[in-house]
Amino acid sequence: MPQTIQAGSILIEDRPHMAHYLAIESKPYAANWSVVEGVDGFALDRKIHAAGWNFFFFAGPVRTAFFGAPDARNIRNALKRMLAKVSGQNFNCLEVTAIASKRFAGVPYTVVSGHRRHIQQGWRLDGSEHRAADRTSAEWAQG
Repeated sequence: MPQTIQAGSILIEDRPHMAHYLAIESKPYAANWSVVEGVDGFALDRKIHAAGWNFFFFAGPVRTAFFGAPDARNIRNALKRMLAKVSGQNFNCLEVTAIASKRFAGVPYTVVSGHRRHIQQGWRLDGSEHRAADRTSAEWAQG
C-alpha cells in the first residue's frame, strides 16, 4: 500500500548513516528515496539543529503537473519526476508544499509543488560538486 503524500511531507535520499545519526525515521517511497515519518519540516529542522547539523531550504519551487485526479499513483509518478530534478542538483531532501487540483477548459489536472532541502553538517552550503562527492561516498558505503 503506497504511503499517503500530502503538503508537508518530506522525502529524503536514503543515506543510512545520516538517518541513523540524526535519528530520522522513514519508510521507503521510490528508488533511493524515503518518506520521513512523524515530523513536519519545522520539527525535523529542530531535530537536525539539535544534532549540530543544518537543514537548508531553497526558495525556488520545483513543480510538476499531470492530467487527471490526484490519486496515489499519479502523485507518485509526479514526485519521481521532481525527485529526479532534485537529485540531479545533488540535494538530499524534497519537501512537498502543495498538491492542487485544477481545471482548464473543463479538463482536470493536478499540480504538485515542493522545495529543495538539504541536510549537511556545515553551516555553509557545500557546492554541487562536493554534494555529489558526498552522495557517491554514501552509495559506496551502502555497498
